Amino acid sequence: MATPVAPHHYKFNITMSCSGCSGAVDRVLKKLEGVKQYDVSLESQTADVYAEEGLAYETVLEKIKKTGKTVVKGERDGQEVPV
Repeated sequence: MATPVAPHHYKFNITMSCSGCSGAVDRVLKKLEGVKQYDVSLESQTADVYAEEGLAYETVLEKIKKTGKTVVKGERDGQEVPV
């Protein structure tokens, strides 16, 4: 994945055990307004999200949590932040 030009890069470590889990995260990110590009990896248990200025880290975190998946760790623009 080429790194897009976006004001924010959010990275989440998510507990996902199957393709259904990663698919659920994929679906919420696809629908979330302000997401420029994203990559959900079942193999590395991560979601990389490139977002526009108006989309807050907390909003993306809440959407991922609503899938029922456990977010283990999160980063906002390279800095670890609470989950």
